Amino acid sequence: LGYLLKPFTDIGLLSQVHLLHQLGQTHKQLKNRNAELEASNRELEQFAYVVSHDLKSPLRTITGYCKLLAKHCAEQFDAKAGDLMHIVLGGTDRMQQLIDDLLTYSRVGRMGQAVEAVDLSETLSRVVDNLDAAIEESGTTIDIGEMPMVRGIPLQLDQLFQNLIDNAIKFQGEDPPRIHVSAQRIEDTWQVTVADNGIGIEAKYFDEIFGVFQRLHTREEYAGTGIGLALCQKIVNHQGGRLWVESEPGKGSKFHVELLAGESEADPAQQM
Repeated sequence: LGYLLKPFTDIGLLSQVHLLHQLGQTHKQLKNRNAELEASNRELEQFAYVVSHDLKSPLRTITGYCKLLAKHCAEQFDAKAGDLMHIVLGGTDRMQQLIDDLLTYSRVGRMGQAVEAVDLSETLSRVVDNLDAAIEESGTTIDIGEMPMVRGIPLQLDQLFQNLIDNAIKFQGEDPPRIHVSAQRIEDTWQVTVADNGIGIEAKYFDEIFGVFQRLHTREEYAGTGIGLALCQKIVNHQGGRLWVESEPGKGSKFHVELLAGESEADPAQQM
């Protein structure tokens, strides 16, 4: 009987060896592919940085000469010429903002900033101070609950929550903006929610709004470059978290940010 079963045993052993070989080859291919993707991402980030940086010089020249022209020739301009100059300067301002946003976006992941414990109450206090003018002008009410310690990069978390709250102010409905920021512990993470009473978002756009240059409204309706939420998504992904939205048109939005708890055992010296 053993003699009869031996061929089958040999076949099973050969199958296992072949399977292990295939797994090894697959692992090697995935490793090579990941390395290629990382190199490609670095090249794209460097390209965005260089292009954005190099665009600033000619843009400053255009803006500078337009302002000089407007200053020294204002009395010679008729109403049409004044309107045209206003359009040109408005365009250069938007281009400047777009370049700044691109630079910020390209830098996420390029800088070797250390992950550390961050007090979100301090983060949100800075954000509210930075947005003081917009809050005052719009009559915004902001209610911030008790905030936790999380793990992250301080400057990037400032950018994250400033973008989310700025959007909540910008996309207001008929009533003055009301924003509530709360936090909930879920296992080893904190889920921080920025809720507003704004115009809301249709469910079919939930994924689209996090893409670069994705806009649901014209610039005449709402200012912006279409990079803000893409930057938020990149920041959260880079720090090992998660960002998503719940919303209904006319009923406001809730942006949820999941971040690692500050008292986690993660290595404080870890670099991102």
